[in-house]
Amino acid sequence: MLEKRLLLEIRTPQQLIYDGEVTSVRAPGELGLFEILSGHIPFLTVLEAGEIRIRESEAAKSLATSGGVFEVLRTGVTVLADTAEWASDIDIERAEAARQRAKELLESRDRGVNRPRAEAALARAENRLRVAKQS
Repeated sequence: MLEKRLLLEIRTPQQLIYDGEVTSVRAPGELGLFEILSGHIPFLTVLEAGEIRIRESEAAKSLATSGGVFEVLRTGVTVLADTAEWASDIDIERAEAARQRAKELLESRDRGVNRPRAEAALARAENRLRVAKQS
């Protein structure tokens, strides 16, 4: 039996990341993880940092994202991501170095440290590492 498919487009401000047919897409919404299958009702939500997982029949692919907007229409799904990086493209050493830098900034007593920015950098690095290691 043929699986129903839906059109998916994933974009960042810099480039088109994915454009094709999938059987499902799972993403981290502001209220938690959700999954979209063909025929889903239209809706719009904000994405949180996490993993976007797309399934093309039997094969699944993962991307690390730092947030964005997710829109489901009757014609397909569009993801406008702040950032999106395929799990296989993540440089683990670079992500680990970014994680360590962010931790050091947060542990320092320097009053000039922008704590929200350092916390966001730590969350991004940890998310990239988690997505890279799961694939």
